[in-house]
Amino acid sequence: MRRADRLFDILQILRAATRPMTAAELAARLEVTVRTVYRDVAALQASRLPLEGAAGIGYVLRKGYDLPPLMFTADELDAIVVGARLVRRLRDTALQRAADGVLAKVAGALPEGMRAGITDAPFFVSEGSTAAPEGIAPADLRTAIHARRKVRIGYADAAGQTTERTIWPLAMAYFVDVNVIGAWCELRSDLRNFRVDRITWSAVLSESYPADGGRLLERWLAEQAQAAAVREEAGEGG
Repeated sequence: MRRADRLFDILQILRAATRPMTAAELAARLEVTVRTVYRDVAALQASRLPLEGAAGIGYVLRKGYDLPPLMFTADELDAIVVGARLVRRLRDTALQRAADGVLAKVAGALPEGMRAGITDAPFFVSEGSTAAPEGIAPADLRTAIHARRKVRIGYADAAGQTTERTIWPLAMAYFVDVNVIGAWCELRSDLRNFRVDRITWSAVLSESYPADGGRLLERWLAEQAQAAAVREEAGEGG
């Protein structure tokens, strides 16, 4: 780890801490020696950062100190979340920790009102890489998800029959060969998964869907987990 990254991590850890952190605790979190932590703390204090404490007692970051906010567009924040969650699916623990660290650093550096864009972003990723979406502009869909706006779509089933539907887009799931929109379908009066490559056209409506969309999202997530468990059990049985 570069020293600049380590110094930033120390500030992040202390800012999130609810009590003084000893050098030994910081060393364990950063996977470095206690002596290295002492040197890093001294460097931060020499830079006039409001870091208070002493060896054997612990260190705190003076209340009210904040790092300069990072400025991102909404699309850039979505890219960070989707990218980090893709990496977290890899069978590489170092990269998984790094992805978690990226999200924590960005969320910690954002103004409070923007942090939910990182911590609660409703974009989910399965194992493997994603396929390029077709049939609908992802930016429009993300806008509809964030704004809780209804979307009118033309949707073709497996037999090629097309129906028009109004959906409440709750989430997007990225799979190896297809992207899926999790949504409430007004036509079926139930939750449905819509393959993006079967959407023939779409239009974001001005009408918002009800505020209980959060409960629908929880229900959708539970259904996906149950379906995954059934598939896994069937695979083991076969």
